[in-house]
Amino acid sequence: MKFTEMLQARWRNQNTLLCVGLDPNRSRFPEVLADSPDAVYEFCCGIVDATADLVCAFKPQIAYFASEGAEDALKRIIAYIHANHPGIPVILDAKRGDIGSTCEHYAREAFERFEADCVTLSPYMGEDTVAPYLAWPEKGAFLLCRTSNKSGDELQMLDVGGGERLFERVARLVAEKWNRTGELGLVVGATYPEELAAVRRIAPDIPLLVPGVGAQGGDVEAAVKAGMDTCGAGMVINSGRAILYASRGADWKEAARAAALATRDAINAARGC
Repeated sequence: MKFTEMLQARWRNQNTLLCVGLDPNRSRFPEVLADSPDAVYEFCCGIVDATADLVCAFKPQIAYFASEGAEDALKRIIAYIHANHPGIPVILDAKRGDIGSTCEHYAREAFERFEADCVTLSPYMGEDTVAPYLAWPEKGAFLLCRTSNKSGDELQMLDVGGGERLFERVARLVAEKWNRTGELGLVVGATYPEELAAVRRIAPDIPLLVPGVGAQGGDVEAAVKAGMDTCGAGMVINSGRAILYASRGADWKEAARAAALATRDAINAARGC
């Protein structure tokens, strides 16, 4: 099944746009895992099991695993999701961007080594750095467009001619030229609902990965109204820390589920569901 088909099935059958980001930080793990030699795997799988029925996707951030030397745990977590919660796509948040020959190896890393269903990319070096990922026509990629961090203004808001800003040019290129497999999407932060709406006008039919809700303070209702497609879906709204670290006590899984449920319900309320 293609990545976009997996997303559409989750949107439709589970009625959810929520994505849980898997950003394991040992210093914030529950106390019960303090002495476990496999704490990263156990923590992430616990979060997955607690929230799987509430999400349209999971999004592990590779840097959190690589800094710990825990790439093997990442591979096992993705395999765990596929085996125990089939149909939920996994987005490997790597933000790769390099020359084409290097990206061929990054694509193999994401899709063969880790067996992710999708990867995040930087578009800064242009189309030929995206093309290697399209060799896997069933796999997806989200390209950075209007990110949720404030200093993104330094580049993303630049006028590139005719009143078009750089993030809008990226959206147009992805929607009209680069999306040859139909599996590309855009990353647009919830912290900028006006720009989110602008991207949706340019790219009415492609999925948007929307970080910035929860700990980053993005307004759920404003983001949903700005980014929904004509079917009332089309968004993968990510929340990480607010769900992962809802409790450090024995109730950490229950607390994570409660936080995910509240976020899912807030998103659906904004959709009118």
